Amino acid sequence: MADDKKDYGDGEKVAVDNAPVYERGEAGVGTIQRDFVNNDDYYSLSFWGRMGFTPESFKRRSATDANRHNQLNQTMKGRHLHMIAIGGSIGAGLFVGTGSALRRGGPASLLIDYVIIGVMMFNVVFALGELALMYPVSGGFYTLVTRFVDPSWGFAMGWNYFLQWVFILPFEIVVASFTINYWSQGSISPAVFMAIFLGALILISCFGTLGYAEEEFWSSFIKLTAIVTFLIIGVVLVCGGGPAEGKYSEYWGTQYLTGDNAFKNGFKGFCSVFVTAAFAFAGTELIGIAASESKTPLQTLPSACKQVFWRVTLFYILSLLFVGLLISADDKRLIGDQAFANSQASPFVLVGKDAGLKGYDHFINAVIVISVISIGLSGVYGGSRTLTAMAEQGYAPKVFSYVDRAGRPLYSTLLILAVGFLAFAGTKPEEGQKLFDWLLSISGLAALFTWGSICLAHIRFRMAWKRQGHTLDEIPFKAAAGVVGSYIGLALSILVFIAQMYVAIWPIGGGPDGGPVNDAEGFFMSCLAFPVVVVFWIAGYIWKRPKFLTVDNIDLDSGRREIDWELHRSIEAKRAQASLPMKIYYKLF
Repeated sequence: MADDKKDYGDGEKVAVDNAPVYERGEAGVGTIQRDFVNNDDYYSLSFWGRMGFTPESFKRRSATDANRHNQLNQTMKGRHLHMIAIGGSIGAGLFVGTGSALRRGGPASLLIDYVIIGVMMFNVVFALGELALMYPVSGGFYTLVTRFVDPSWGFAMGWNYFLQWVFILPFEIVVASFTINYWSQGSISPAVFMAIFLGALILISCFGTLGYAEEEFWSSFIKLTAIVTFLIIGVVLVCGGGPAEGKYSEYWGTQYLTGDNAFKNGFKGFCSVFVTAAFAFAGTELIGIAASESKTPLQTLPSACKQVFWRVTLFYILSLLFVGLLISADDKRLIGDQAFANSQASPFVLVGKDAGLKGYDHFINAVIVISVISIGLSGVYGGSRTLTAMAEQGYAPKVFSYVDRAGRPLYSTLLILAVGFLAFAGTKPEEGQKLFDWLLSISGLAALFTWGSICLAHIRFRMAWKRQGHTLDEIPFKAAAGVVGSYIGLALSILVFIAQMYVAIWPIGGGPDGGPVNDAEGFFMSCLAFPVVVVFWIAGYIWKRPKFLTVDNIDLDSGRREIDWELHRSIEAKRAQASLPMKIYYKLF
């Protein structure tokens, strides 16, 4: 293997420990890469070329000094980034998955577990926001983990994240197709809807970054509207203001939340809810990848990170509070009778039915379909960007580094869309269920590794930042809880992982043989991501043989965003002189 070297400005190449190489600026240590954003090739195309529908748009984008760290477009607008942050990852995990979590753990466990995951996600997103604003490199968190933690661990995290999304895509297509059964009642083959949804995803992917961003903007708007209406309805129903023919025509109160089943199945039930909560929050980290394709991240990314607080409190915690108040954990309808997903088992749908709200269940079911397709598109977006970044750094086949003139990681996107055809295995639920159970077992714990690695990368960045003589004043956007928040996020990731391992070994209801311990198949069905990550970590180390990356050797300069400090300080000064209501607004939003 060739020695990894860097140019420190005097013409001499000096060997360093970390790989892959991040070259420092030619002017010397501390130089920040200028003219980083480069959309010239994109805007030189015709309108239909920019939309990705001309032969010219499929040609390879020319590599320049300006785009050597990131060949993707920086065309995503502020409104896109905000909506991706606040509603992008809301999907079946919240609308449907919470039903099974409620049945296993009870309403109190459901609420507390989501609060814990919410606290973790708050710190994860702010840590990622600080790093993504400083280093707008392609690949998002994977590239940052490679740079600040360890190249072999970054290799493992990159493939872990790619596999998470590539296998979620066909599953989400299957879920959306079976959700249509709410209306079709099985009269139309699910394969018809699988083909329609897959075709829609292919079409949207043709538009590249803006196709994903626009779809996420409008689907997030619909999802948030649905949750806000549910919160309003929930208040009315708990107070007994429901229709006379419904279940909630009299004061309902907190009978379920404070009853005997508040912590159903005890400690095991409490631990089992964590994996559902983690799945519901999966995709929140996409804001870090989206930031590298944003027009004005310095203005929009800090605000977008703050939206996560509102998503956690308003859209998750409050909605699940009303779910726990209005639906019993013993309700047999929460089990469902379909192999892949059953929107009829959604607690949101059940509330509308029990309340006698005509048409509300159809509205929620439609929102579930939109949400599931949205998550599928997120899988195409996140997986393709991660695979392309790995290819650029030599950790995946070089062919996947291809970015066309329309700014699309072409071959990476084609690969993930091709995997989407696995959805047709779900046309026969009895046979397809086993396949998807194993594919999803790889994704089960993937998010926890991702979030813990982001916090660890932030911790290592701050250590190197201080060791190499920098101050916090040189960081334009700082994580709300600082490095302490990242320690909290990392600790919670480890604790949730331990809880999931505990439930995988000693599941609720015992093992398949009637004993307390699970069998090997059941264990790996829950925790396959763990050995997969270990295997990739070892493979990455053997392949690249990186030396231990000390904080002194961490490269803080290559690809670092040039900050217009005069503009930044003027904005800060303006906010400092604002009225008290505006100061509160700037702090919260």
